[in-house]
Amino acid sequence: MVGIVLASHGEFAKGILQSGTMIFGEQEDVLAVTLSPSEGPDDLKAKLIQAVSVFENQDEVLFLVDLWGGTPFNQANSIFEDHKDKWAIVSGLNLPMLIEALSLRFSMNSAQEIAKNIIATAKEGIRVRPETLEPEKTTAKTTSAEPKKALPEGTVVGDGKIKIALARIDSRLLHGQVATAWTKAVNPNRIIVVSDNVAKDDLRKTLITQAAPPGVKANVIPIRKMIEVWNDPRFGKTVALLLFENPEDVAEVVKGGVELPEVNVGSMAHSEGKVMINNVLSVDEKDVEAFTYLRDQGVKFDVRKVPADSQQNLWELLKKAKMVKS
Repeated sequence: MVGIVLASHGEFAKGILQSGTMIFGEQEDVLAVTLSPSEGPDDLKAKLIQAVSVFENQDEVLFLVDLWGGTPFNQANSIFEDHKDKWAIVSGLNLPMLIEALSLRFSMNSAQEIAKNIIATAKEGIRVRPETLEPEKTTAKTTSAEPKKALPEGTVVGDGKIKIALARIDSRLLHGQVATAWTKAVNPNRIIVVSDNVAKDDLRKTLITQAAPPGVKANVIPIRKMIEVWNDPRFGKTVALLLFENPEDVAEVVKGGVELPEVNVGSMAHSEGKVMINNVLSVDEKDVEAFTYLRDQGVKFDVRKVPADSQQNLWELLKKAKMVKS
């Protein structure tokens, strides 16, 4: 696997690595190197060399640095020269860049290939509100003379059946771990939040649709609409990541005929009356009842915050917390 070294002035590299780990999970052969005010270029160079020396694969190394022309870049560049046929350096380190690099390590074995493919994501991560502050595109946009019309009811697209790439229970719904790690893992073209409560909340709906990662649309729909979508052949080319606030909503969707072979249980916030069954999951009797119904329908459970985590057994967690007997 490609080794990654983050390098920066001050503690920035350590901080952004911690943020990346929160979103994507713990990673092997990814290290942060920092330049403190009391250190000089030679000190940083020694740290960079030491970081690379502990990587399992020292032939493929990617440096992500804060500033082009700064000391971290210059010192990385000084050891890069002897390996420029395989190593790579990218400046302008930001969180979208790091998450993309971590993701691509699972499908790409070349540091230079990863470097080439993270540039666009790093740039797309720079957004602004209000949108009127965005600089105008230099390339002309092409627009069709006719507005896009909705397909008539009964139209069959593809094989006429929506594809569920992932169904996830997460009380935070669409946030960093979902928008980056899970989206990269399952490659949906649409994120659908299924919730009667959120569908009635215009502010939350707006925030969710704006939080969608580049290239993926996000929608918020009530439970009834999700059941309709499942039976609508116009969604045959949709690959969806479904997000639910709680297992009760998942149970209602399944009762309506939506087929969910597996549900990822990611995060359920603690509140009064709920019992913590691990560090991110809190349940009450209603939740257990919903989980039991889903299990009886043949639904399996994948308890993980991020794809890199090890799976936990939901029923063992419930038993340990004395929420179920069997």
